[in-house]
Amino acid sequence: MNIVLDTNILVSAVWSPGRNASDILNAAFARKFNVCYDYRILEEYDRILHYPKLRFSEWEINSILDPIIKYGISIVADPLPAVPFERDETDRKFYEVAKFCKAILITGNLAHYPSEPDILSPADFCRKYL
Repeated sequence: MNIVLDTNILVSAVWSPGRNASDILNAAFARKFNVCYDYRILEEYDRILHYPKLRFSEWEINSILDPIIKYGISIVADPLPAVPFERDETDRKFYEVAKFCKAILITGNLAHYPSEPDILSPADFCRKYL
């Protein structure tokens, strides 16, 4: 099964070990799911995880990004300009990659996305798939 992880899932996984986001990331690292991404998503992951206020060490960042890059699926998604993103246009990339890969998009910000069955909160994803 293909999944797309909103950046907030990666941050939550580090901040809250043993909770839904970290369970999802651990399952992805165990290769139970394929993490799909494109260059825009990878750039955002790297930029956000390096924010000084998050205070993540370089080894923590690498322990997240390296397996995603090594085992994930890197793609170039088709643009979907007809879908409105009034709350946060920067979330469009996650939606486009999810649609292109026929993946489930997992986010802690459901209000930022269209209401669709393949866009799930971490808790909903864990109840359904873990």
